[in-house]
Amino acid sequence: MSTTDPLVPVLAGVLADLLRFLDECGEEEVADDTAVQLLENASWELNRLPEAQRDRLTAVFADLAAAEPDPGRRTALAEFPYNCGLVEEPPS
Repeated sequence: MSTTDPLVPVLAGVLADLLRFLDECGEEEVADDTAVQLLENASWELNRLPEAQRDRLTAVFADLAAAEPDPGRRTALAEFPYNCGLVEEPPS
């Protein structure tokens, strides 16, 4: 894992889990409009970070994905930067 404040990977993982939940949940759990608004707001805020911080955050997600034993969560972590617009290309 890259050297960074230990809080950053924890918060990044929690954010990815929350946004994955919002993306996959049904209307009975969270209203569709609310889920979409929260997803869009999170992406907008993350994309406001300076480029160096976006790159660092992208690296944190790659590190988390590489260390994740659960295949579904590993995929979600690996795809998070692309899904939020932090990078232009999906992971290969």
